Amino acid sequence: MTPYIAPPTSLRIEDLRVRDRPREKIIRRGPRSLSDAELLAVLLGSGKQGRSALSLAKDILGALRNDLHALARCEYVDLLKFSGVGEAKALRLVAALELGRRREVALEGKALRMGNSESCFRFLRPLLADLSYEEFHVLCLNHAGCLLGSQCVSQGGVTSTVVDAKRVLRAALSYAGCTSLVFAHNHPSGQCFPSEADLQLTNKLERAARLLDMAVLDHLIVAGRSYYSFADQGLLRFGADKNRRSSN
Repeated sequence: MTPYIAPPTSLRIEDLRVRDRPREKIIRRGPRSLSDAELLAVLLGSGKQGRSALSLAKDILGALRNDLHALARCEYVDLLKFSGVGEAKALRLVAALELGRRREVALEGKALRMGNSESCFRFLRPLLADLSYEEFHVLCLNHAGCLLGSQCVSQGGVTSTVVDAKRVLRAALSYAGCTSLVFAHNHPSGQCFPSEADLQLTNKLERAARLLDMAVLDHLIVAGRSYYSFADQGLLRFGADKNRRSSN
């Protein structure tokens, strides 16, 4: 991400009527009345010399083509590249975005039932979709397909991550009553299709899970807002327990 230098502008929050200023609008009309730029301005708190927080917020969104998903993918060091964003502002934005992701995970986790690839993706998307590096997660389910817990067992680089089968099995055994597993990892490149290494790893983990009398129901590749399901494509070597999945 190259540094972004904003064009000059005369927009100042002081030029707005009091009732139209972002903070006052939240108090008077609630946060849903604010635009994306106004909400971002509230988080920023202040602008820089000669420019308001609202101007700075519009600069940031403009550089990201008004794509909130792109903003969510920004890391601390990326935000520091914007003129007018220092350590405190960058930390506030990163913390706010992370809270949003955690709320989404909590809402999906309450449903607990992972009966198909779509329900698994809804749970995994806030965990994996915005990462700039690969992670490998294991979802541990009981006999009814309810989520007992999930663990990240590996972190890697932009193009790959090394997964230790022993760590995967330890994660599964850490939940009493775990009878089935769903694997998931992300592709930061946005490429949804599995590599040959992904296929080989899935087969290896399937064999290991069978030794513990556990079924592998799926392996999802999360690529931004889309996903690829091994089960849906019939790529699980030993086959998912279709009766167990359909009963959910």
